[in-house]
This record gives sequence, C-alpha cells and structure tokens, in this order.
Amino acid sequence: MKDEDSNKRGMKRTGRNAASEGFTQEEREAMKARTEEIRKAHSGRGDGESDVLKCISTMSGPDRAMAERIHKLIKESGTGLVSRTWYGMPAYGRNGDVVCFFQPAAKFKSRYATIGFSDRARLDDGSMWPVAFALKDLGTAEERSIVELLRKAIR
Repeated sequence: MKDEDSNKRGMKRTGRNAASEGFTQEEREAMKARTEEIRKAHSGRGDGESDVLKCISTMSGPDRAMAERIHKLIKESGTGLVSRTWYGMPAYGRNGDVVCFFQPAAKFKSRYATIGFSDRARLDDGSMWPVAFALKDLGTAEERSIVELLRKAIR
C-alpha cells in the first residue's frame, strides 16, 4: 500500500527505501554546491564571475549555448546585476540577493532549461505572476523578453 500511495503522489521509487531517502542525487549535489558557495563567500575566496563562467563551461549542448547567451545578455543589459552561482547554477543579483538564475535542463534531468526569478525580482503583476520560464531554445524574441524581464525585475 505504501508503494501505491507514493506512486499516486508522483514519487519515483528506485530502490527498496527510495521513498524514505527524501532527496534525489541531483538535489543532494545542489545542496553541496550551495554549502560550498556559502563557505567561499564567508572566506572571501569566491569570485562570482569566474565561478559562473566555470559553471557554464561544465554544461554541454543547448544548456551551455543558452547559458552563455543569457550570461552575455545580462552583462550587456545595463541592469548592473552581479554574477554568482546559486545551488551550482549561474545566477545574477544585487546587494547580495539573487534576482535571477539559469537552471540547465541537465541539472534535474528536465526536458527544458529554465530562467527563474527570485522574490527579490519585482515582476509583480496583480495577485499572480510567473517567476520561471521554460526554455527549449533561445532566439531573438526570447532574448528580448528576457531583457524586458530583467529591466522590470530591478526597477
């Protein structure tokens, strides 16, 4: 019965005690990356720009191409957002807070990459608004939309 309940809730069961393990391997890796980011920040040895570029260099295929383009867009957007990593992903922020991030599809074995915005981004529009956007490809129209979102996010 326990296995059936897990499956009804959409949980994958991969081993004898998989339902009780809690976090996936990818989630555990993201938490380890975040722990290292915090250590670097507290020790003063973190360099956000080089950390992001290193992170992007480890990606492959469409993830890498989109991450490189998004990084360039953010740097050229005039928003003043500063590069850093966040849970092992390229992220951009100001005043120490993450404003937006790029989540590659491979990060959590998703079918698409994501550009997401934190609660520090001022994308508010009434009582409900999107804060993450799926990316299968990054063309001119998507680039324009991202730049508009960035400008709105920091107003």
